[in-house]
Order: sequence, then structure tokens, then C-alpha cells
Amino acid sequence: MPPIHVVLEEFVAKALLAAIVVLVFLAAAARTFGHPLIWSVDLAQLLFVWLCMLGANKALRRKSHIGVDFFVLRLPTAMRRIVEIVLGLLTLGFLGALAYLGVRLTLLNAERIYGDSGISYAWVTGAVPVGCVLLALTLIGHLVRCLRGGALVFLREDAPRPVVE
Repeated sequence: MPPIHVVLEEFVAKALLAAIVVLVFLAAAARTFGHPLIWSVDLAQLLFVWLCMLGANKALRRKSHIGVDFFVLRLPTAMRRIVEIVLGLLTLGFLGALAYLGVRLTLLNAERIYGDSGISYAWVTGAVPVGCVLLALTLIGHLVRCLRGGALVFLREDAPRPVVE
């Protein structure tokens, strides 16, 4: 059984996706009958931003992000582990900077209204720091396992290995 935070994240992501589908359907149906729900598209876009961040975290947890590993796969295991740790730490630094700037942006947008919805734009920009913190926590977990001699940070265990002669 997966940890509770993973189950909760999956549930929230599925709920967001379902809400987006319902909102877009309602907006299309209402527009067809001459009563457009102007706010529904704005709300669907807001939920989609949050869904993207949850999806990015799920992909990082599964090590499913696109990566160029042509050269890294040809390195000896010890050197590959060093490269993975260095890249993980650089990525962690980037996520930290992005989270900090995201908080600043969210605070700047607190009074800005998002489209015709009447919702604060901070709800949209708030997805950036929250998503970066989630990604950073997942990445820290990968780094800890890698430092303890376990799985690499980014490469999946089932990644094809080149035949080096």
C-alpha cells in the first residue's frame, strides 16, 4: 500500500481532473443554450494549473520525466551516482529559488482578480510555490535513498542500459 500522502495526492489530482471536465462540459452546454458560465473557464484553468503541479510531482516520484541520459548511461555506476546527486542538488536549488519567487509573486497578486471569476489571482500563482515544495520533498527522498546506496535519483531501475564492449 502506498503512503498516505501519495494516496491523498492521487485523490486530489483525480478530483481536480473530474472538476475540470465537469466545468468545461457545463460551460459548453450553457453556452449552447445561450447562458454562458463565464467564470467556469477561469476556474477550470485555475484547477488545471494545480493539476499540472501534482502531475509533475507524480512523474518525479516515478522518475518519468523526460531526460537525456545517452552519456550518463555509459558511465560507471559510481560516476553515474555522483552525476545524479549533483544534478539532484542543482535541481533542489532551482526548486528552492522558484518556490521563494513564487511566494513573492503570490503575495503580489493577492489583490488581482482572475478573469471574470472574482477569485484572487494568488490562487493561480500559489500553485508554483506549493508545487515546488512538493517536488523538492520528493527529490529529497530520492537523494536520501541514493546517498544510502539505493536507487539513483532520476534514472529508473528499468531504464535500458547500453551494451558497452
